[in-house]
Parts: sequence; C-alpha cells; structure tokens
Amino acid sequence: MTKIFITYEAAPDPERYAQHVELCRKVPGATFRHGPVFGSPHEQRFFYYAEFEFPDRDAFNAAVRTPELRATGEDAQALGVPHTVHFAEVA
Repeated sequence: MTKIFITYEAAPDPERYAQHVELCRKVPGATFRHGPVFGSPHEQRFFYYAEFEFPDRDAFNAAVRTPELRATGEDAQALGVPHTVHFAEVA
C-alpha cells in the first residue's frame, strides 16, 4: 500500500474544504480520507490531516501523472493553509 498524506498547520475552512474534497475524490485509483488532528504527545504543529491511499506503487505512479491529482495540489495551494505533503510505503 502506498499513501500520500498531507499535514495542515491549521484547520481549513469547512465549506471551502468540502469543495477540495470533491476534487480529491476524483483521483483515479485512490481512496481519500481526511479529518482534524485532535492532539499530540508533544507540541501540536498540525491541526488537519488528509490522505490518498493506493493499493500499490503502480496505482500511485499512475495517479501522480493524472490531471486530477495535479488539480488537487493546485487547489490545496489555493486553500491558503500551510501544509506539507509526504509519500509513504505502508508495510
């Protein structure tokens, strides 16, 4: 399993983020999840989380070349919330 996960430094506006979710759900081969980060054992730096889950690296590689995934990145920038994108292989 391969994931793209995004950590946000603030919670996005719920109405605006609902529009973003609609774009995210169009990414082929991905399951999209998101939600608030409610705490941390250390100083809390992130307040919202999102992830795209792919069954394998091939599905991930195919998705990263699509206009749908590109549109989600452009729209995430337009949200105006500082965020960090990570790629992970889940064992």
